[in-house]
Amino acid sequence: MFRNSRKIIILFIFSFFTFTAFSQFKPKEINWTADGNATLSIRDGNIIKTDLKNFSQTILVKREQLIPAGSIDPLSFNIYSFSPDYKMLLIFTNTAKVWRYKTRGDYWVLNLSSNQLFQLGKSFPSQSLMFAKISPDGSNAAYVSGHNIYVEDLSSHKTKALTKDGTRKFINGTFDWVYEEEFGCRDGFRWSPDSKKIAFWQVDATKIRDYFMLNTTDSPYSKIIPVEYPKAGWPPSPVRIGIASVENDNIKWMNIPGDPQQHYIPRMEWAANPNEIVLQQLNRKQNESKLFY
Repeated sequence: MFRNSRKIIILFIFSFFTFTAFSQFKPKEINWTADGNATLSIRDGNIIKTDLKNFSQTILVKREQLIPAGSIDPLSFNIYSFSPDYKMLLIFTNTAKVWRYKTRGDYWVLNLSSNQLFQLGKSFPSQSLMFAKISPDGSNAAYVSGHNIYVEDLSSHKTKALTKDGTRKFINGTFDWVYEEEFGCRDGFRWSPDSKKIAFWQVDATKIRDYFMLNTTDSPYSKIIPVEYPKAGWPPSPVRIGIASVENDNIKWMNIPGDPQQHYIPRMEWAANPNEIVLQQLNRKQNESKLFY
């Protein structure tokens, strides 16, 4: 038994140092087309499609199409995605870090049919949008801003809030520090396959005390940064899963067994249909995993 434990410890140490030492050098993610027959890449501001059968290359989006009105330069970006029908291109730019990764910024959409380029959430502060995603039917986009979830019609550009109670310690559609640290959780909402609903995490950190950090790098004088952080032995933030209707803003909360302060919900997805989700629940010790539909 000791021999097996030693192997586990060695594996943990190797994994830890591999992650910390080499994560900044990890290769970029390969972007595939939906059919898996081609890859997508950025070259000189253009988005290039490379056919894997004959290695022929086609420019899907030209850099000139990505110049906002009133500007002379195209958008600078390296994160992007297409709607399932390839009629909409979503671009993530002007990014800013939240803890470890650049998860806040500005999102732009290019309508490839009309060649119209427009910014999502123009009424929100710059660099405040997170995890924008186009709905499966291509009609709407959803994103997080100010700890609330919003849906924007891609035709009329009208925006409405699906949640309205978000604060620094009452979080919709993303996570607190613990969930990112323990489980790598950042993106906290999912479109349903029929584009009519959004499943999301809600984190209640209102009873978590702040740990005060000092920012001594951004200005001549240091700033105090409060971080909701449960010390060892203190209960973590309870989490619940809600299903918000895009049409009428109603939210249905999932009845998940177990004390939410003694369990985590690190994973959740739609179960390939619009009427059911599947989620993973871990106990506080993280030695028992359950799946619920």
